[in-house]
Amino acid sequence: MSAGPTGELVLQTIAMPADTNANGDIFGGWLMSQMDLGSSVVSRQRARGRVATVAVEAMTFYKPVWVGDVVSIHAEMAREGTTSMTVHTEVWVTRQPSGERSKMTEAEFVFVAVDENGNKRKLPASVDHPQG
Repeated sequence: MSAGPTGELVLQTIAMPADTNANGDIFGGWLMSQMDLGSSVVSRQRARGRVATVAVEAMTFYKPVWVGDVVSIHAEMAREGTTSMTVHTEVWVTRQPSGERSKMTEAEFVFVAVDENGNKRKLPASVDHPQG
């Protein structure tokens, strides 16, 4: 694991008791939805508009998230195609009161740019990735 988060901070929240599973840890599905929201920030900026999540790849949970943890979602563009984007997304937590930071999970979220009708559309040209 890396020494610190990869990508920009795109979302931050606090894990609450309502988000727990039967074991009292934060439910993985809740964490995945936070990651999806956070990674959509990066893909929406790149697509300059609507996007849809089409896949989640290589999701790995390292440690459980606890109630009261400050959950930080970090994301960065990993790859892009004509209509799709893959965003590398990490969850880091800060434990209270110790202030200890740890990477809890990571995954690759795949998005496709869509138009107002929900149909795939090409990504607009970017300074980093000109399209002909």
